Amino acid sequence: MARAATTSDVFNAVAEPSRRALLDCLAHGELAVGALVDQTDLEQPSVSKHLRVLHAVGLVTSRRDGRQRFYRLEAQAMRPLHAWVRTFDRYFERQLERVKERAESTRREHPRKEPS
Repeated sequence: MARAATTSDVFNAVAEPSRRALLDCLAHGELAVGALVDQTDLEQPSVSKHLRVLHAVGLVTSRRDGRQRFYRLEAQAMRPLHAWVRTFDRYFERQLERVKERAESTRREHPRKEPS
């Protein structure tokens, strides 16, 4: 099965760690390209390239202010990612329940002795 193009599929776009790093930065609010360069280990051309991909799939929007371009997250485009991750909530909840049950069982089997 052929992979979807990075610029047409949200999941492929976020598969790249550098793009996830940029999204992490933008989760705190709108930032200029220069600020994104400062907050990541990426060079400006690389940041711009990754932002173009994120923009193409609709994960970010941009606006110009003078010579600077500012980017921000587009929440609506994040919905497919959020919905997919939520499908695993039940699994993680069950795993946490198992850990809790195991800890309570261990506590019952080996109660702590109170200091005298």
